[in-house]
Amino acid sequence: MEAIEFLGFNIHAWITIATVLTMFTVLLTTKLRTDLVFLGAIGVLFVTGVLDAKEAFSGFSSTSVVVIGVLFVVVAGLTYTGVLQWMVKHLLGQPDSYSKAIFRLMLPVAALSSFLSNTTVVALFVNIVKMWSKKLGIAPSKLLIPLSYASGMGGVCTLIGTPPNLIISGLYADHSGQTMNVLATTIPGLFCLFVGILSILAMRKLLPDRKASDNAFESTADYTVEMMVTADNPHIGQTIAEAGLSQVKGGKLIELIHYDTVISPVADDEPVMGGDRLVYAGQVDELLDLRESHGLVNADHPVFTMSEIEKNRQLRTAYITFGSSLIGKRMDGITFERDNNMVLVAVARRGQRIDQLPHEVTLQAGDTLLFECPAKAHVDTDRLASHLHFFDSQQVANFSNKTLISTVIMLAMVALSALGVMPLLQCAFIAAAAMLIFGCCSPDQAMKSVNWDILMVFAGSVVLGLAIQKTGIAERMAFGILDVCGTNPIVVMTAICLVGTFITEFISNTAAGAMFFPIMLEAAEKLGYEPYPFLIALMISVSSSFATPIGSPTHMLVYGPGGYRFSDFMRIGLLMNLIILAANILIVNIVYPLTPLP
Repeated sequence: MEAIEFLGFNIHAWITIATVLTMFTVLLTTKLRTDLVFLGAIGVLFVTGVLDAKEAFSGFSSTSVVVIGVLFVVVAGLTYTGVLQWMVKHLLGQPDSYSKAIFRLMLPVAALSSFLSNTTVVALFVNIVKMWSKKLGIAPSKLLIPLSYASGMGGVCTLIGTPPNLIISGLYADHSGQTMNVLATTIPGLFCLFVGILSILAMRKLLPDRKASDNAFESTADYTVEMMVTADNPHIGQTIAEAGLSQVKGGKLIELIHYDTVISPVADDEPVMGGDRLVYAGQVDELLDLRESHGLVNADHPVFTMSEIEKNRQLRTAYITFGSSLIGKRMDGITFERDNNMVLVAVARRGQRIDQLPHEVTLQAGDTLLFECPAKAHVDTDRLASHLHFFDSQQVANFSNKTLISTVIMLAMVALSALGVMPLLQCAFIAAAAMLIFGCCSPDQAMKSVNWDILMVFAGSVVLGLAIQKTGIAERMAFGILDVCGTNPIVVMTAICLVGTFITEFISNTAAGAMFFPIMLEAAEKLGYEPYPFLIALMISVSSSFATPIGSPTHMLVYGPGGYRFSDFMRIGLLMNLIILAANILIVNIVYPLTPLP
């Protein structure tokens, strides 16, 4: 069956091409879990005979994937001991200009992202930057895109800073038997970082000057809150005036919903009846006190009796993620609130509170939602992560001597690996064990910190790259690129990196790295050059996604808080893609001159 060819590809190659295209189509157009999509792709490649059992599951034993899993534990130790929080507290300062603020923000973020998860770093900084921007008198939208960009550009400065670097370096080690130094990308990465910072300063006018979404939640005079009269309310039978429900502390009654009849404005002599819905405008936290003072409950409460009113509830802000099942829906048409024991009290979009009842708003990606929730311990933010991102869900750390211990452990891990004392995998295992031994994180915290979904995606990416290489797709694509670009190695390197930068705007950078590794490898070897510098350039290019908010999880983290529109990223991001690509090609060829194969 393998001998049958069409357009130069055998049946296994066509199965691989169909699998890859189907997988990316599903990821872009559906809300299926990414790890399940990758697992399904592995299953197809195995069942159809494209890969044997050892090859199909090689990703799960890949050194780079194991390193990523162990590094989750190291990051947990740094997070729970407050290293990130300490750096934020002491590094931002009080700059007196926008240019200085950009440097004070982007350099620490890039430094942290060189060793830690970009998503973790950005999630920590978002609220800090919003408060910092007020002190500086700068719109958050002028700082949050640079925050996200810095995390991406900083991540490429070390092999452990971003997963594609580990994947590509691991695949290179398997191919050549040579291990890349953990600081192999540091000089090119730093050069691209400084070029990126200067580019942002030069293009600052392309950054929108927009009010942040949750600024609408800081001045709460325009909130609307909907309450219900319980069946056993003592004020039933009285008028609105007699019950004291018209002019209340913190707001005013603007609408009364009696069965299907909407009464507005509400006269003082309107009678109060069980099941009535009262809509107030005003200060939300004070209006919610009506539950205690007047025996009201939240409008969607499942049991309308005073005994059902919960204590110790609080207001929390969340942002709707891309791909969330909440997009296009209204809260009054689904059971989301009841299922998660939360009540929606306000919605903001691009910096403005939406002037209609929260439950009647058709939700969009990036909307900022204000919920009344139980205590933090009772909200399963991990389970809700595919729908919402809560910015107050970060672990609160206590500074202590363990803060210093965890920092020393991380620096020792990097130093031992960079100096070639021992391989990165061994260094990571020792560092993770040290974090546990010295109590920087508990065993339970360590296990919870390992993101198994992400590891599944990484393993699947490795297998995907193997299938592309084994079936000859990489070789044919490399020849195709050479036919178009000629035999100039820098032109070929640039062409592949340009396509990689474009692709990573729509799929994970890990998948892009695994997919383009065999293509870049084949192209370099066909040209007769050592592939090392080609692969360094590829690492930087597949992590250079600036033009769409879906290009990186960190972009989505700042999308709602910055009050951004989709086009905001494209306006500055397309130019950033081209600038960083040019800087990448230039510096890589200076630091790692092209060397002919022996």
